[in-house]
Amino acid sequence: MDLHATYPALSDLRARAQKRIPKFVWEYLDSATGSEATKHRNRASLDRVGLMPSILHGEFTPDLTTSLFGANLPLPFGIAPIGMSGLIWPDAEGHLARAAARANIPYSLSTVATQSPEDVAPHLGEHAWFQMYPPRDPEIRTDMLNRARAAGFKTLILTVDVPVASRRERQTRSGLTSPPKLTPRLLAQIAQRPAWALGMAKRGMPHMRMLDKYSDAKTTGMSPTAHIGYLLRTAPDWDYVSWLRDAWDGPFIIKGILRDTDAQRLEKVGVDAIWVSNHAGRQFDAAPASIDALPKVRAATTLPIIFDSGVESGLDILRALSLGADFVMLGRAFHMALAALGPEGIDHLIDVLSKDLIANMGQLGARDLKRLPIPFQLT
Repeated sequence: MDLHATYPALSDLRARAQKRIPKFVWEYLDSATGSEATKHRNRASLDRVGLMPSILHGEFTPDLTTSLFGANLPLPFGIAPIGMSGLIWPDAEGHLARAAARANIPYSLSTVATQSPEDVAPHLGEHAWFQMYPPRDPEIRTDMLNRARAAGFKTLILTVDVPVASRRERQTRSGLTSPPKLTPRLLAQIAQRPAWALGMAKRGMPHMRMLDKYSDAKTTGMSPTAHIGYLLRTAPDWDYVSWLRDAWDGPFIIKGILRDTDAQRLEKVGVDAIWVSNHAGRQFDAAPASIDALPKVRAATTLPIIFDSGVESGLDILRALSLGADFVMLGRAFHMALAALGPEGIDHLIDVLSKDLIANMGQLGARDLKRLPIPFQLT
């Protein structure tokens, strides 16, 4: 099958993914919080970023390579972390890690993934990033870092925009809890999705395997969108960031930045990169679109900037790069591709994004990612 003929864009993969996974899983993957205004704002603001085409540049093949943390990368994008990734498709973390290794792009594993660092260690490539949700206990904190390092993760991400559980009303209405409880309502949805159900039957219902070592506490009385990780973790402060900086000997990224003043202070603390993100609208529904926050953050720091939230195409990647990002990460998109087509969906999406980058760079006359035009606002 020619996948490009049937699934030429993420929207095609999204539609198929929705038909292949149970409704409560889809609501977890696709939902945001509140009225989902921030999620929609991300898309609308990206669509307003214009790039002026340029003509008569002759034949050329655009160079998609970039560098980050001293490493040369073949593409300007990677795979962002998603908690409970393995709920979306069986062995999601393994499939994503292997695909990233094949493409030589970054793959990020969440603390609250359904596989542990040790589980995915055999599948990691050169650019393995570990996303930490900050544990309160210093001994657990140290042990997590040691486990991540021993498994082959070279870059640490501290996510700072989840100090408390968000409400995610749409997810709550779906009946999903953490860990998932197989109520008659959910079982009826599972029965309609045989491929997902068969895979889960073989692997067992997913849970947050990294946390098994640290707690057997129950989540009774917690918010439906909270999970056992909230019993272990804290809302970090500036001292916490300094502690991690001293404890981690590789690249250190702070994820969830929208304010320029925060970026300036983080640079002084000694972090290695800023990740501009509003958590794809999943945490706070009055946040600005990430793409609107990007220019001010770029002006405030000399550090590399990573970007996410709402990215759906190669053109979106170019929009972010033109406004000052050095690298772009996609989370939902890769999980939708996996749910749509299984493991080959990940490779296909990498190819779709690459081809879209090349096509749009040809229109712009941009021979490489450093020669993008100055963006402007479309009306």
